[in-house]
Amino acid sequence: MTRDKRNQRIREFFIEKTISASGIASVVIVVLIFVFLLKDGLSLFKIESIQDFLSGKLWYPISDPPKFGILPLILGSIVVTAGATAISVPIGVASAIYIAEVSSPRIKEYLKAGVELLAAIPSVVLGFIGVVTLVPFVKQFFNLPTGLTAFSGSIMLAFMAMPTIVSIAEDALTAVPRSYREGALALGATKWQTIYKVTVPSAASGIVAAVMLGVGRVIGETMAVMMITGNAAVIPKSIFQPVRTLTATIAAEMGETVRGSDHFYALFAIGIVLFLITFFINMIADLYLHREKR
Repeated sequence: MTRDKRNQRIREFFIEKTISASGIASVVIVVLIFVFLLKDGLSLFKIESIQDFLSGKLWYPISDPPKFGILPLILGSIVVTAGATAISVPIGVASAIYIAEVSSPRIKEYLKAGVELLAAIPSVVLGFIGVVTLVPFVKQFFNLPTGLTAFSGSIMLAFMAMPTIVSIAEDALTAVPRSYREGALALGATKWQTIYKVTVPSAASGIVAAVMLGVGRVIGETMAVMMITGNAAVIPKSIFQPVRTLTATIAAEMGETVRGSDHFYALFAIGIVLFLITFFINMIADLYLHREKR
């Protein structure tokens, strides 16, 4: 074996081991994060039952006695997430179809760069823009007492989720073999018939994965929703009223609670709930991605 080949094999060995170590480290870090949450979060359930914690309607952590019901927070997160999903999914998927199937190569290049640029905007900046522009508009347009509502949060989170949905869905559409399109056109289908009867169904797994990852981004967002949803820990009866989400509760109260107190443990328990929700969402998206590859 020559010296160059031996050096090449050594380099390949180290690169392979480095990649393997990085993968193992990622798994270990996730497990350690979950263990860290469990360590303090489970302490709450020594004084509060899981049922009361998940189904309680009152979140008054500093009252006497304290109330640690997170049902309003869960419903607030669901309302905001559902609203953002209803807005972002149709627009995001339609945009991905346009970029992948309709636009010219030159326009496609600019649009993809623009989508990636939107994804790079910090959430606190978007939240500030929402407070200054979106909140007053919602208040005036719908004649509401305040524009700090779940609807405002849904619009802003939809704007934040769309880059993820567009980027991944566009990659899934682009990955559909060219022969599928050529075969449909050869059989007499129009371009639009080929798109919605051949290309989109073939990329369905990737599109669903894009939607799930977008939803995961929405439900885990903190700063924007904390700034424009009103932060009212009440059970929402309408999308046009203030709500508080799980993430906003942790961000708003963690700096004010006493370490080792029941309130402190309750915030960690909320973290466990959030971790499980995002874990299952990402797991479902990953299953769809692997299904697409097969």
